[in-house]
Amino acid sequence: MPRIHFGDWIENLVDWLQSHLTWVFDIVKAVLGGMYDGVDAVLGGGEPLLMAGILAVIACWLRGLLPGALAFVGLALIDSLGLWDDAMDTLSLVLVAAVITIVFAVPLGIWAARSNRVSAQLRPVLDVMQTMPAFIYLIPGVMFFGVGTTPGLLATIIFAMPPGVRMTELGIRQVDGELIEAAEAFGTGPRTTLARVQLPLALPTIMAGVNQVIMLALSMVVIGGMAGAGGLGEQVYSAITQLKVGLAAESGVAVVVLAMYLDRMTGALGQRVSPLGRRAAAKAAVAAASRFRLAHYKPGGAVAVIGVVVLALVAGGMNLTGSDGSAQTAAGNSTNVGQGKKINIGYIPWDEGTATTYLWKELLEQRGYETDVKQLDPGPLYSGVARGDIDFQTDAWLPTTHKAYWDKYSSQLDDLGAWYGPTSLELTVPSYVKGIDSLADLKGQGKKFGGKIIGIEASAGMMGTLNKSVLKAYGLDGEYKVVSSSTSSMLAELDRSIKKREPVVVTLWSPHWAYGKYDLKKLKDPDGAWGKGEQIHTVAHKGFAEKDPTVAKWLKDFKLTETQLTSLENDIRAAGEGQEQDGVRAWLEKNPGLVDKLAPVAGDAKAQGRDAGKTVDLGYFPWDEAIAATYLWQNILEDRGYKPNVEQLDPGPLYTSLAQGQLDVQLDGWLPTTHKEYVDRFKGKLDDLGAWYGPTSLELTVPSYVKGVDSLADLKGRGEEFGGKIIGIEASAGMMGTLNKSVLKAYGLDGEYKVVSSSTSSMLAELDRSIKKREPVVVTLWTPHWAYGKYDLKKLKDPDGAWGKGEQIHTVAKKDFGREFPELNGWLKNFKLTEEQLASLEVEIQKGGAGNEKESARRWMDAHPGIEDKLAPVTG
Repeated sequence: MPRIHFGDWIENLVDWLQSHLTWVFDIVKAVLGGMYDGVDAVLGGGEPLLMAGILAVIACWLRGLLPGALAFVGLALIDSLGLWDDAMDTLSLVLVAAVITIVFAVPLGIWAARSNRVSAQLRPVLDVMQTMPAFIYLIPGVMFFGVGTTPGLLATIIFAMPPGVRMTELGIRQVDGELIEAAEAFGTGPRTTLARVQLPLALPTIMAGVNQVIMLALSMVVIGGMAGAGGLGEQVYSAITQLKVGLAAESGVAVVVLAMYLDRMTGALGQRVSPLGRRAAAKAAVAAASRFRLAHYKPGGAVAVIGVVVLALVAGGMNLTGSDGSAQTAAGNSTNVGQGKKINIGYIPWDEGTATTYLWKELLEQRGYETDVKQLDPGPLYSGVARGDIDFQTDAWLPTTHKAYWDKYSSQLDDLGAWYGPTSLELTVPSYVKGIDSLADLKGQGKKFGGKIIGIEASAGMMGTLNKSVLKAYGLDGEYKVVSSSTSSMLAELDRSIKKREPVVVTLWSPHWAYGKYDLKKLKDPDGAWGKGEQIHTVAHKGFAEKDPTVAKWLKDFKLTETQLTSLENDIRAAGEGQEQDGVRAWLEKNPGLVDKLAPVAGDAKAQGRDAGKTVDLGYFPWDEAIAATYLWQNILEDRGYKPNVEQLDPGPLYTSLAQGQLDVQLDGWLPTTHKEYVDRFKGKLDDLGAWYGPTSLELTVPSYVKGVDSLADLKGRGEEFGGKIIGIEASAGMMGTLNKSVLKAYGLDGEYKVVSSSTSSMLAELDRSIKKREPVVVTLWTPHWAYGKYDLKKLKDPDGAWGKGEQIHTVAKKDFGREFPELNGWLKNFKLTEEQLASLEVEIQKGGAGNEKESARRWMDAHPGIEDKLAPVTG
């Protein structure tokens, strides 16, 4: 039989969907995420015991006083286990998934019951949905929506849908046909028959289907923990991968409590809404009334609503009070760098990954950030970082172990550098296994080890290297089978074998605490099949350094020695499962000063300049490079103790103010051409402090879709096409004078075109509008300018050199500025920015928006550490 490449077809389909329907996935993610966040905010927003009381009141209303009391006890148990937030996250996922599933399942079931053809077509689809391994639904979910709640919700909806459809169809089909015929005989229409006859009689079966939907949703939500869906699923997954028996038992109990609560409540709700159910419940209540009157007491709907409302108001009030207190605490903290900003961290459950992740969780929280930590396998982790769902992870083994993930997502990732290395990958045996010292010694010894090499997660890069390179290099691929498990399972097997003194060979790496605990041998690799030692890197999503330059700087400078890393790992292991952060705190107490070294906070007292306290008046006109340079220097001067004032003016008034001494300095003098008129007019009253950028150029520019216009000479005879207009900037700008007096005359355009004076912003708005409509337009522009990066434009050549030579951007000050501000005068004379620095500064200010120029310039400075000391050095 020829090989059918079904998997390749699916891969191609997924690639196509990712390329063409991203907007659809974004909408779905926003809707589902919004629904989940809303429900989770309600369920998780109050005091746990009060919320437990609300859920207990609902149980009391549906089933009676005794079930309500038992529900409260079970929910209080969850809180006592420290799993309340996780349980409410899981309950939110279940409720949202169940509601969406029922909204789709019930109408589909009704349709299938009323049409044999639809039923026949739905049946195989439902079979596939129900029998497909549940884990498979997570893969496309993660690829389309990233890690988090959305893939978990979608997988849950798909997995839980079939019983809802099937039970609805079954319930309607089981309604006695004679009843339907009787309804039709009395002239009842199909819709009324469905609503008044079929649905009420089918309701018990439909509600049984709803119950099954909720139970399946709960089971699938736990599986969704593998995709970062959070809640109890994440706790269960963490317990499995790290072999934490205690955590598994606790989280399992919490799942059972939720399952019993949801099962009993949906069953009771089915009785409440079904006529047959209400009748059966009434009979049961009468029979039991004489024996257990109090235990079976059910409050009326009004009483239950009042109880829920009262508890909800109390819970909400307590939550608001708590929020205010925490906010005040954060505001008063001098090290509150993050100010509540959220940072998402992901990690693979390898010891160094766990250790450094919880280290950074503690460091960031001490610096005022809110953190969310997710444990994932390497595949979902790299996918999540690439999509931006996770901000960074600290356990990227490069260039070998995680090469496959780096190659796949490198364009969407930023490597923040290595914090540890070199490392090594190896196969390892206990020291009591004699005669096995090298990988070559394993050949022919397979029977001794049961033909098995105990590996870790199948998705780990070292597993791929082992299977594809190491086994083949030493001729072991037919003799040994690599058993994929998890890091914790591999370590458990190693521990069990050592206790029994049985031969075992496992995958391991250095550094690892196991080499300190057990007497092991690293098998030599004479052929170098494992490759060279690696470095452990921190990897963030693209743009993270712009999103939070402070944290990015900390991570770039992050380093740990082998002694520090192994001691940190040991303290975390000593703290016990679920107490990783306590282990980190204990380790930090043993290493005083390390917090300030790893996450330094700049003190309030910056290095002061010699002329600190002096007022400096800076002027600028609203050109991008002027705005950027002016607000950059405003920040620098404030840090150096000066008192800068900033004022925006047109070029004419600006140069006049400088000449009269009303302003001290401006940073956007285009010389020798554009501002020649002003310099000549005020000669003797200004000081030129030198150029900080250049050469520049002035030009007329058209969009690239305007064909046949590549030079200023090409504009002649094309005036009608452009409406006879050249869109200019401020009339007072020197380039406008050059355009009218020189450029138009040099190319014979002065009678054909009118130069429209406006403003820089109006010119850019007209350019943007014309490009969106693909209309011809010609505008004044200059280099450097961010518009060339945003739009596809053509600079019109100037073969006659009418614009003059390229210019330099100068700092121009009032006369005697150097005598009044000698220190600042020296800084500005040495001031230089590269094209890349200026462009990135302008882009940052553009992103920050109008009114936020100073803050945007500060973010740029944070992203360029050391720039302040370079531009404004202060000697001791």
